[in-house]
Amino acid sequence: MNDLTPTHPTAEHRQAYLLLRLFTGVDFFCHGFARIFTGTHLSGFAQGMVKNMAAAPLPQSLTLATGYIVPPVELLIGVLLLLGIFTRLALTLAFVLMIVLVFGVGMKQDWAVAGQQLLYALVLFVLLFARDRYDISWRALFRRS
Repeated sequence: MNDLTPTHPTAEHRQAYLLLRLFTGVDFFCHGFARIFTGTHLSGFAQGMVKNMAAAPLPQSLTLATGYIVPPVELLIGVLLLLGIFTRLALTLAFVLMIVLVFGVGMKQDWAVAGQQLLYALVLFVLLFARDRYDISWRALFRRS
């Protein structure tokens, strides 16, 4: 190791990880919450997704089902990340969700949105990769205090 590589996570590393996890959790939570409880609500979101994906060579029934499933999954991921429980599961679920979404926009050939989803994947990768080293479990947090 060189002098720039810490041998143990510092408080700053743990804080940075926590803030990125919370930021990501708020983002997923807000996506899910807004799509379920505001505007046209869940059914309106699902119907809008069918209209938005009309150019994609996907069955409307698949797009509609996906439109009903995505917001609750986003909400669940957000809650889990915000609470810091089942973090590995939440991040894995978020990856699966992003794979489904990037497949859809890829079929639609919406490369700008696909690029945005690639950024989500990068953030999720960092969170999953660094989780064991930098995330503090609730049990460990209460043992310290």
